[in-house]
Amino acid sequence: MSEDTPHHLGHRARLRERFMRGGLDHFADHEAIELLLTLCIPRRDTKPLAKALLAKFGSLKGILDAPLDELQAQDGIGQVTPVALRIIKETMILYLRQQAEERPMLDSVDSLIDLWRARLGELNNEVFEVAYLDHAYQLMKNGIERLEVGLPNRASVYPQKVARAALQRHAVYVVIAHNHPTGELEPSPQDLRLTEAIQAACKAVGVQLLDHIIATSDSATSFLDRELL
Repeated sequence: MSEDTPHHLGHRARLRERFMRGGLDHFADHEAIELLLTLCIPRRDTKPLAKALLAKFGSLKGILDAPLDELQAQDGIGQVTPVALRIIKETMILYLRQQAEERPMLDSVDSLIDLWRARLGELNNEVFEVAYLDHAYQLMKNGIERLEVGLPNRASVYPQKVARAALQRHAVYVVIAHNHPTGELEPSPQDLRLTEAIQAACKAVGVQLLDHIIATSDSATSFLDRELL
């Protein structure tokens, strides 16, 4: 590196080389964020911004989940980088959905759990979604549908609507999911009653409910794992 080359350019090159050799496993959090920011900010040292974002939002997840206006209010980030970070997050969610579509769900319910944590975990209102599976337990193409968006503590869902939607998709199995914005993983009595009603409505039309997932910002729980189905 010549004397006229900014120091941060050599630092970027070293970060990229480390990543290519071993991924992010041995990166400090601020280094991983710094490397990510180099994709959006090509001509400036990104380390100070990475540390500032980490201090404000707590983690890479916190940064990617942050509202655009809060990111754009951060000194030195500009207007484009927050949009780029949102694109990166949405691309990750698309990857998880397509990954789930490639795997039989009996082999990989975890892939749906990961997907729903990413899709629903940070939402402020309760949202109810359904995954439609074929006879081979494969997630169908574009097989996740958002049926209801509710209040911070409740989303109204009609069991017959779930069953009717499954029939229209020619699904054989369904997995349902909703989020708890409060962060509470424990199923509520209403959750238990709703699950029973959806299970009965689906059974009446020849569709089987395989699982019900509750997602929060940092975890998820499965009714099947809890032996509630």
